[in-house]
Formats: sequence, C-alpha cells, structure tokens
Amino acid sequence: MRGRNPYMNIAFIGTGVMGRSMVRNLLKEGHTVQIYTRTKTKAASLIEEGAEWHDSVKQCVRKVDAVMTMLGYPEDVRDVYQGKQGILQSSSKGTLLIDFTTSSPTLATQLAEEAEDKKLHMLDAPVSGGDIGAQNGTLSIMVGGKAATVEEVRPLFECLGTQVVHHGPSGAGQLAKLSNQIAIASNMMGVVEALRFAEVSRLDPQKVLQSIQGGAAGSWSLTNLAPRMLANDTAPGFYVEHFVKDLRIALEEAKKLDLPLPGLQKAAELYEGMLHDSMGQLGTQALYVYYQNFS
Repeated sequence: MRGRNPYMNIAFIGTGVMGRSMVRNLLKEGHTVQIYTRTKTKAASLIEEGAEWHDSVKQCVRKVDAVMTMLGYPEDVRDVYQGKQGILQSSSKGTLLIDFTTSSPTLATQLAEEAEDKKLHMLDAPVSGGDIGAQNGTLSIMVGGKAATVEEVRPLFECLGTQVVHHGPSGAGQLAKLSNQIAIASNMMGVVEALRFAEVSRLDPQKVLQSIQGGAAGSWSLTNLAPRMLANDTAPGFYVEHFVKDLRIALEEAKKLDLPLPGLQKAAELYEGMLHDSMGQLGTQALYVYYQNFS
C-alpha cells in the first residue's frame, strides 16, 4: 500500500441520514472529502462546510486515498462498486475501500476478492449507533477484512466511532452487524410492549421509562428511542425500510446455518407489516405507533 498522510483525501458516496454526519466528522478532523450525490442541491450543506461535490462516481473516486460508502441496499452496493464506471473500475491501485453499508456477507466477500485482483484494499465495516452516534462520532464499527488494512484505516475509523472491532476476514463485519440487528429486533419489541403495557395499565409511561431505563431492563433503544416514541417523534434516525432489509438478510443467513430464531422471525413480521402499511420511511421507533394501531 502506498504511504498515507495524516490528513487524507477521501471520497464518500452516500450522504443520507448517517453518511451526512460521517462526512462532517471527517471534515472536522481535517480530511479533504469528495462527495457524490445524484442531485447537487441535496449536498448543499456539506458543500458549504467544505466537501467537494462531483456528478459521477468515477470523478469522485479518482486520485483519492480512500473511498467510503454508506448506501441503502446490497443492490446499491453492487451497482456503485461493480458498475462500468463504478468504484472498482475507477479507483487507483492501492486505494482503500470501506463499505459502511449493512449488506450481504456474501457480497462483501465477493467485492473484497475483486478489489484484491485490482490491487485495491477493501473492508466491510457496518456501523451501529444510529443518527445520534453518527452525529457525535460515537459509532460502533464492526470490521471484516485483512488485519493490516484494518490497522491502517483505524485512525479514520476513530474519526467516526469510539469502538472499532476487527471480527475476521471479509464478510465478518457484516455477520457481526447482523448479530447486532438481531439483538435490536427483539429488544425493540420488548421496549414497545413495556411502554404499551404501562400505558394501557393507566400508568404514566414517562415515569415508567424513568424507573426502568437505569435498571436491568436498560438498553440503547430504551434510552434513545423510547423518549421519541412517547413524544410521537417518528422521524427517521434509521428507516424502517432499511431495518426490514437487514432483518431479511439476517433471516437468510440464519437459514443457511439451519438456525431457528423465533424472536427475529416475529420482529421481521411486525416490521414487514409496517412496510405494508406505508410506514417504511419512518424511523424504527414508529413500531410504537404500529402497536397502538392494533393493541
């Protein structure tokens, strides 16, 4: 790999709820950031803060030290990386490629192999921590790929998160993130059912939340998402439609392992129901609203 400067020239593709804040944190740390969006106006705030906009993936990734992606779906990852003018075709030899998208472990392994053939160095590095973690630079980053590449990239990861764990070869980061999503899925059902139970029992849900969030029932979702539930705030920190995508991938992987996961299955059914009821663009905490509609 070619030598790196303390401050790197980075291409970042995918400036949605999470990506936008991640770009801001890279800029704050002194890195130069190139961005690609289909519509320039959607990147206006980042351009004002110092990011340099490009109108194609090819132009964005040329002559940079690292390329980062935070996309929606595995098919988006496939298109951006494997397209005729995509990242794998357009990046210079030695470039670091980091995919933060929660995607397919199989695809992550395939892309890493293709990258290596082109003398590129790729990591799958999905994150957890939601919009709050992205804003505060406190994400948990789960990494798959070669250990030497992980160590080279660690200073960049530390601009974005406070916990960086290398889980193994390519695809391992994605598998770790699926474990994370499985834990969240059942926990979200527990949080919603606890609040609904309190509400229907004619307790003050705010007081119940105050009592339980610091005890054995405490969780990230209870602390960060339950207040949004009680405030009827369904704005997305993480979209329902993207969570459904993650749960589908987790179920596919569990099937390959011949591993029954009834909690995951039930959570997936509930979130699929939300998608069917046109709630896909809401935040995952809108599960509380969904429960109110049928309980």
